[in-house]
Amino acid sequence: MDADVIVVGAGLAGLVAAHELTSRGRRVALVDQENAANLGGQAFWSFGGLFLVDSPEQRRLGIKDSFDLAWSDWQGSARFDRVDDEDSWAVRWARAYVEFAAGEKRSWLDGHGIKLLPTVGWAERGDLRADGHGNSVPRFHIAWGTGTGVVEPFAAYAQRAAREGLLTFHHRHRVDELVIEEDAARGVRGTVLAEDPSPRGVASNRDAAGEFELTAQAVVVTTGGIGADHDIVRRYWPARLGTPPTEMVTGVPAYVDGRMLDISAAAGVRLVNRDRMWHYTEGVRNWDPIWPGHGIRILPGPSSMWFDALGRRLPEPCLPGYDTLSTLEYLRTTEDIAGYDHSWFVLTQKIVEKEFALSGSEQNPDITAKDKGAVLRDRLLGKGAPGPVDAFLRQGADFVTAPTLERLVAKMNELTDKPLLDAAVLRRQIEARDLQMANPYSKDAQVQGIRNARRYIGDRLGRVATPHRILDPAAGPLIGVKLHVLTRKTLGGIQTDLDSRALGPDGQPVEGLYAAGEVAGFGGGGVHGYNALEGTFLGGCLFSGRAAGRSAAKETA
Repeated sequence: MDADVIVVGAGLAGLVAAHELTSRGRRVALVDQENAANLGGQAFWSFGGLFLVDSPEQRRLGIKDSFDLAWSDWQGSARFDRVDDEDSWAVRWARAYVEFAAGEKRSWLDGHGIKLLPTVGWAERGDLRADGHGNSVPRFHIAWGTGTGVVEPFAAYAQRAAREGLLTFHHRHRVDELVIEEDAARGVRGTVLAEDPSPRGVASNRDAAGEFELTAQAVVVTTGGIGADHDIVRRYWPARLGTPPTEMVTGVPAYVDGRMLDISAAAGVRLVNRDRMWHYTEGVRNWDPIWPGHGIRILPGPSSMWFDALGRRLPEPCLPGYDTLSTLEYLRTTEDIAGYDHSWFVLTQKIVEKEFALSGSEQNPDITAKDKGAVLRDRLLGKGAPGPVDAFLRQGADFVTAPTLERLVAKMNELTDKPLLDAAVLRRQIEARDLQMANPYSKDAQVQGIRNARRYIGDRLGRVATPHRILDPAAGPLIGVKLHVLTRKTLGGIQTDLDSRALGPDGQPVEGLYAAGEVAGFGGGGVHGYNALEGTFLGGCLFSGRAAGRSAAKETA
């Protein structure tokens, strides 16, 4: 045997699994198709959001949370409707994960040196129903160091294990086949790719330089999802979300190609819930791209007005920061706009300064660098938009500004093949909304949401602008943002039991084969069901990678 366990994929789930294995004395071969610069995979680029329940940070901010409330929210969001089949393990994974988030997760993160910002964000505020999708309270905890900081300790563990002889890196090794012998996983075969010195995230070559085979007692698959391959995204795009866009921006590096899903299926593994996926509707083209089609997601506060391609305000719950997939479904199934691949935010300078954040570690250099002074100076005390947001305002292809609505709409129309927007139509809708701002009460659902958000100190201080009229000249200039669908996550994948053992079509574990992270739907083949509550993707990699590593360590003892 070349190792006790082969871990395929050097992203966050793979690194966590490798740590659990090497800390128990197992010899690990860590195999990845990218070079050493990409250790940590997609998680390195993330904002570092982590879902926690009843945390010290929440309690300090007066947030009353509990396992019961979080589990209610999760069930209302997931809407598991295949519990006798494809969701049979996903439901059990979901409950176990919420228990982890409400219990051991906070201390476990701290034990690995992962610290959290003192503020807690309110992501995915939901579909406006108590038993429906969404977080009832703020639960989005951001790691100091963003996703880079979450990856950091586990990358360091792997490098230390390599120095100690317990882990061997096999970079630029692309797995093409899982070796199954006598119904048990016993290794991998594949292609050695030509050396490529490209920086982290940059698309690398796929030139073959040889072949390889590695053998072990067990194999853990942790290779991520499908977000960089738009053809696969379209192939599995569900009818409930209408027609897939002709053009999308890409929220993940090119190596997130989904190859190992079909390779695992060919080895006798069961794939489930492939029609469940998570893509954002607030994507913008990166003015300084790293990978092909690089898009960035705007993390919006609740105040921007959202319009479809024809200039009509989106209905609730299609509000900024509320219900991602309901908004995607509305934009892709409404007959007269489904042929367009974009929508619009209209907002003010006052809103962009307070409410716009950008996803990604590189778009949040102050938090990524763990620079508390810069966070205080730039986000709470500073004037103007944060530096990365201001860069998009000045250089982003999807951003336009103007002192009047008529001039703004003219610039917005220049960003489409033909002029689709009528300034008079937008003006009527904006003025109607502005009339709702004179009182602390309102019949407008979005205005109610703004007022509700301002009751939470975390939003009032750092996330939600003081309520004002969009057409108030003192709040200007006006800003228009062309929004694209941004590919991100697959929510289905390899079905696993609670020990992260990969299951076959008969529901029985494939001996010696494990799966974790996005390739396993973050656990069980789809722990999120149909909707994510945010902060649950990194957490799902941590939780399922931990389970896979511990289980494989037991089997190979």
